[in-house]
Amino acid sequence: MVVLETRNLVKEFRGFRAVNEVNLHVREGEVHALVGPNGAGKTTLFHMLTGFLKPSAGQVLIFDRDMTGAPPERIARSGVARSFQITSLFEQLTVLEHVELALQSRTNLGYRFWRSERVLERFRRQSLDLLEQTGLGLLGHKPAGSLAYGQKRALELALALALEPRLLLLDEPTAGMGMEDVSRIIELIGQIRVGRTVVMVEHNMKVVSSLADHVTVLQYGSVLAEGPYDEVRRHPQVIAAYLGESHA
Repeated sequence: MVVLETRNLVKEFRGFRAVNEVNLHVREGEVHALVGPNGAGKTTLFHMLTGFLKPSAGQVLIFDRDMTGAPPERIARSGVARSFQITSLFEQLTVLEHVELALQSRTNLGYRFWRSERVLERFRRQSLDLLEQTGLGLLGHKPAGSLAYGQKRALELALALALEPRLLLLDEPTAGMGMEDVSRIIELIGQIRVGRTVVMVEHNMKVVSSLADHVTVLQYGSVLAEGPYDEVRRHPQVIAAYLGESHA
């Protein structure tokens, strides 16, 4: 089953075509990686998939529903969650409070920060479970601002999972990380992919080779190559332009 599809998707900025008739087919249960150099159109494409940019032409279909140009909140309600390349957390709130508020947002209470701690306690058990799942079980009492960078990215994944998405979109989940944190995030994504579909923009080929079932390579806004990682990495133009001879 195809859960995310684009049909001849185009985005132009004052005559510059950043995304040029891209066709994607993301199948249920797979990890699908979008790769390419800076300026290839990955982030622009990602923003159109999640409603932060409206396409100039073409279609975005999510779970067989036309979501072309739909606002982010409507896309989120359809079962989609995303993370961002730059972390955006409330520095003074604890790790546990972040997840409790994310869980609360799915109810008719919404994001109501003035709610008493007693109200938030109804989400305590599920919040603790999510923190354990993402390797943050011992850090619930810590302010988010005190976390190491890799831990902040793990918290963002916990917040995304709190929305119980069927489709999870990750924008550069290992950007700026050292090798130790990268390995942790690879393991974490490998765990949370179970029962859901993941689309990720990623530069780190170790991450892509470890996780991706299918890879789409973009160049100048167009699809250069796509297929399983082991197949795509042997594409002569991909080797020359992105992966380097060591991957040949």
